[in-house]
Amino acid sequence: MPAKTFEVPNISCGHCVMTIKNEVSELTGVSRVDADRNTRMVTVEWSEPATWEQIKTLLVEINYPPAEQN
Repeated sequence: MPAKTFEVPNISCGHCVMTIKNEVSELTGVSRVDADRNTRMVTVEWSEPATWEQIKTLLVEINYPPAEQN
């Protein structure tokens, strides 16, 4: 099962964390969403039919885009 941990710079409060968890967990195939407001790190686990591109697109749509990774 694919998983990814990434930074979301726009996280500033508990409401941000709940929004990310609620929205991303609604995607079919997403099995786990953890977010930490202090570190601004998010971990998502998924399986098909979900894809990283779908997850990333949704995060951008709800104004919590993942930080660009080098």
